[in-house]
Amino acid sequence: MIWFMKEVMIMKQYLDLCQYVLEKGYKKADRTGIGTVSTFGYQMRFDLQKGFPILTTKKVNFASIVHELLWFIAGDTNIEYLVKNNVRIWNEWPYKKFMESKKYQNETLEEFVEKIKTDHQFALEFGDLGPVYGRQWRNFNGVDQLQKLIENLKNNPFSRRHILSAWNPAEIKNMALPPCHTLIQFYVSDDKKLSCQLYQRSADIFLGVPFNIASYALLTIMLAQICGYQLGEFIHTLGDAHIYSNHFSQINEQLSRKPKSLPILVINKNITNLFNFKFEDFKLEQYDPYPLIRGQVAV
Repeated sequence: MIWFMKEVMIMKQYLDLCQYVLEKGYKKADRTGIGTVSTFGYQMRFDLQKGFPILTTKKVNFASIVHELLWFIAGDTNIEYLVKNNVRIWNEWPYKKFMESKKYQNETLEEFVEKIKTDHQFALEFGDLGPVYGRQWRNFNGVDQLQKLIENLKNNPFSRRHILSAWNPAEIKNMALPPCHTLIQFYVSDDKKLSCQLYQRSADIFLGVPFNIASYALLTIMLAQICGYQLGEFIHTLGDAHIYSNHFSQINEQLSRKPKSLPILVINKNITNLFNFKFEDFKLEQYDPYPLIRGQVAV
């Protein structure tokens, strides 16, 4: 196993984002009807050599982050795998579509999820999200972007074309949710450190952003290992950065908590192919967050 050394670092960048949007953001109507406080254009930087960037001011489900990322990497777009691994973050979108079908018989979300888990044919019919992230990563109009990215990182490290795009205009209409994290660029420095910058067009600060930070940091760490690089930075650039009006109390609760030091990520150093990683190859050590804070997802 390989250890990523920890310094006493905290996720102050995230709390600074929360405070900035609360103070500088504008009230803005949105697609969901809930309403937000929003600002446009914000950037955070995380040094991946100084600890794994996961929130400590509330518990973030690391297992869900790993499973979702492996689901993306596999090119999967059906929630069946996620549901069977107790990952709930995508359930509301296919459930909303199911409610509009003739087969809907007033099933609750929980009953719908149980059907996805236990009935493969039902999952095939109602569990797919359309050509979302994993599909675009692995089959963007016939191009396996992820495979090409790996080849280019290994063979042409100083290229300026290390890009993954999830935004495919031709297929947006078929997606349950157009991608929020849309463009990912990787960069190899002259001292062989791998960095990643994510452009996120829409950023749900309470629910989505903590997952996104940890997920793309993890992807960067995995790619660094299989391509033979040291760790650089994860740079998170936000377009519409917003706090939903029903998340204000949760954000303020986090701001009242003193952040703790970051945990240590341990991954299996024997894995040399990105597509061979399994859930069991990852472990988070010394993660001691404050308790979970719940919030309702806006669909």
